Amino acid sequence: LGVTPDKPHKKSARITGDVMGKYHPHGDSSIYEAMVRMAQWWSYRHMLVDGHGNFGSMDGDGAAAQRYTEARMSKIALEMLRDINKNTVDFQDNYDGSEREPLVLPARFPNLLVNGA
Repeated sequence: LGVTPDKPHKKSARITGDVMGKYHPHGDSSIYEAMVRMAQWWSYRHMLVDGHGNFGSMDGDGAAAQRYTEARMSKIALEMLRDINKNTVDFQDNYDGSEREPLVLPARFPNLLVNGA
């Protein structure tokens, strides 16, 4: 998707569309809501998304629409994918067989322990 920390931020709508088209064809709202949560410092101990724009507030204000925000992966999120090309995990076809996706992530970073479910 080209959203690594060394690249410029991309429009959230573009990221959401790419994810929906390649991996999750069940609507964009769940994808964007997950991305917003991963960009909120009060929701995650270590944010996985480096967001640019209005991603909500601690007071319960919602995030701006995805067409107004931009995002990329945080540096710590890269640790969850670092060994993805080293045959450390199994892959399967995506929903339509056009892409391959990992069954699990080869995380060097224990995200579930650090950030919770």
